[in-house]
Amino acid sequence: MAPMRLLLSLLLFALLAVPAAPAAAAGARQRARLDQAQAAWSSAVRWSDFEAAWEMVDPALRAERPLTELELERYRQLQVSSYREGGNGLLDDGTVVRGVEIGVVNRHTQAERMVRYQEHWRWDPQAKRWWQAAGLPDFWDGK
Repeated sequence: MAPMRLLLSLLLFALLAVPAAPAAAAGARQRARLDQAQAAWSSAVRWSDFEAAWEMVDPALRAERPLTELELERYRQLQVSSYREGGNGLLDDGTVVRGVEIGVVNRHTQAERMVRYQEHWRWDPQAKRWWQAAGLPDFWDGK
């Protein structure tokens, strides 16, 4: 009787584990895409390529608050000197948050300052990609 109970337990376990396998694989792919998106974003910001970073911003946010030529020119006056990534956190709505500290130098004055910034990453199930939902870093503190 014990071998039959063991066999039934194993069969039940296998049936319960099978539906979880595709979900785990999808979660792993989604996590890999987040890592890729964050790496691309970090690279663009580290190299002061704010136009490339802008293309990674959530399209809804880009439509709501378009980047003006004046704002773009202000970004061109900066050189990123450091970019330190923190860990990822998860909000209730599925948004991933990552804190970063960015060193930035004004090309004209050579004055350097450190700016803390929070990235917000939103998963887009239709596009199957992550969007940066906080916009470009505000190096001027709203000024």
